[in-house]
Amino acid sequence: MTTLAKLEGRRAGARLGGGGKRIEAQHARGKLTARERIELLLDKGSFEEFDMFVEHRSTE
Repeated sequence: MTTLAKLEGRRAGARLGGGGKRIEAQHARGKLTARERIELLLDKGSFEEFDMFVEHRSTE
């Protein structure tokens, strides 16, 4: 697997946020995810997400 393919795999995982179940739960409540709301607010291609791989370290 190439480095670029690995990076794209990580990006795809990060785009899922909390996972498919959480996205489905959000949609079931009639809500959009944060990324979906950003896509609606901004022009296509105008938003570049930084730090998409950052994870919180809270244990509580």
